[in-house]
Amino acid sequence: MSVVLIVLTLFTACGNNHSKKAKTVQEVSTNESKGEMVSFSYSEVTGIGKDSIYNRRDPSDIIKVGNKYYVWYTRMDKPIRSGYWGTIWYAISEDEGHTWQEQGMALGLGAEGDFDNHSVFTPNILAYNGKYYLYYTGVQPTPGNLEKKFEGNSTTDFTGIGVAVADSPDGPFKRVSNKPVIAHSEVSSDFDSYRVDDASLLVKDGKIWLYYKGRCIEHGTKGARHTQMGVAMSENPEGPFKKYDHPLIEKGHEVLIWNQNGGVASLASLSKSIHWAKDGLNFSPIAEELTTIPMAPGLYRPHLENGNIGNSIPGWGICMRQSNGEAHLFRFEINNMSHK
Repeated sequence: MSVVLIVLTLFTACGNNHSKKAKTVQEVSTNESKGEMVSFSYSEVTGIGKDSIYNRRDPSDIIKVGNKYYVWYTRMDKPIRSGYWGTIWYAISEDEGHTWQEQGMALGLGAEGDFDNHSVFTPNILAYNGKYYLYYTGVQPTPGNLEKKFEGNSTTDFTGIGVAVADSPDGPFKRVSNKPVIAHSEVSSDFDSYRVDDASLLVKDGKIWLYYKGRCIEHGTKGARHTQMGVAMSENPEGPFKKYDHPLIEKGHEVLIWNQNGGVASLASLSKSIHWAKDGLNFSPIAEELTTIPMAPGLYRPHLENGNIGNSIPGWGICMRQSNGEAHLFRFEINNMSHK
């Protein structure tokens, strides 16, 4: 049985010597059979929020370096709001994500002919052994298009996940290869035979675990609603990565994972549920029928900062909102109560 309570509150937050009022929407969903409670609340941010010039979307997970929080995201000129026409930018915050200052482009387009020559988008980050690894999705112009344009079709516009590395979170980030570290499957019936996208990282059992979403080419134009989550593993952040042999969670259009209770939790957006796996592979739902889940969320995940030592349940992150041709970033808070 699931009970949902929606609460509207107004609050005043202070930062950088000015006050701001924001509307917070909170949802509490209690799954009595699983003994779980999940709540979300939302507020506007400054610096990377609503903007008259740019659209921003698909934020990374967030890390803290010194006294600064870092987030990476896809940015496009308005009125474009699709990440398939974007580049990757980043911003910093010193007040836990309420106020941000955009710093510049973190990663531009790949060279002509490379898999990421048309767009780079949906970034994520991993700090590992003193270096910073920026994972991202790339796409090239549609093969055979005489004007070298991207069509956004469901037959030949394959995506891949690449990685760039830097000695500082401020860059410069340099691609480790002009080829993806994870490419789509060549087997048409596989869940990831058309799209691989949305990297989310974890260091587990001495390996880099890269969770991602896949879309099957056999689903054609309806593929997005059948997106599933998979994982690939490597002993090196630069790869090579070996895919696990089958998908882990169905109906998970965006990938968000975190450490919880000695295992791995994941928010599945299409089914509006949270799943958990002790081994990071065999997931079962622990909270279902959620309604106001964050869109394309990235979490502040301390265990991404210095070798995966954190194991706390996440507290806040950055997600996106989009409507009427606009996409902008938003702050959310999450509380996960452990099993009874």
